[in-house]
Amino acid sequence: MTVQRILSWTPAAIVFDCDGTLMDTECHWQDARISALRAFGFIPAPGFAERAKGLHYTECGALMAEEAGHPELTAGLTERLLADFRALAEARPLTMPGAPQLVEQAARFAPLAVASNCPREVVEASLSTAGLLHRFGHVVVPDGPDDRDGIRPKPHPDVYLTAARLCGADPADTLAVEDSHCGVEAAERAGMRILGVGPWPGDRTAALVDLWVRSLDEPAVRGWAGARVPAQIARNRPTMNP
Repeated sequence: MTVQRILSWTPAAIVFDCDGTLMDTECHWQDARISALRAFGFIPAPGFAERAKGLHYTECGALMAEEAGHPELTAGLTERLLADFRALAEARPLTMPGAPQLVEQAARFAPLAVASNCPREVVEASLSTAGLLHRFGHVVVPDGPDDRDGIRPKPHPDVYLTAARLCGADPADTLAVEDSHCGVEAAERAGMRILGVGPWPGDRTAALVDLWVRSLDEPAVRGWAGARVPAQIARNRPTMNP
């Protein structure tokens, strides 16, 4: 990992993943996957949670049906998965440690966007409940499954490329903040520098990021963001003629 590619650098834009990065919703997705499978009489296979993490919910529904041996149940499992997740997320919205503070600081020196595999209404409702939605200039999510020429879900790079373009930044000058291999792969394909967050993901994922931290509340992250704010203010201050 090239740590200094992050800690000594000021990005032109920052694009955050939502689930597991800004909002503590991975537990809700995990519970929703289990409840959806049980509603159809199945139980998750070993390792299913890791295979499903970060997938678009439609792809997750297809994966559940495939692993259950009943691909004809894809639509029903997908619908139940999303309904169960929405109920859980609305009942217990939680932010990830350090996420609100980092967003508040980052919004002072760079345009911000969200790139998520979740439905737009779910992302916006979660961020609004957390008081963070107004900090993001753009929320980018995949187009519907019937729109084959639109924005594809992660691990395709589309959501990240679109978010950088909307922020007016080159992808190479943009920082992606991610927690899953699926999302990290999307950001890497987009050509961004990547800050990974969460439990150690293993060498395969870590090899794709510039810096991996356990939490956005770590001193290194807080110090990096805090140091960017006065520098940006100084650059933006008008020069006084003598």
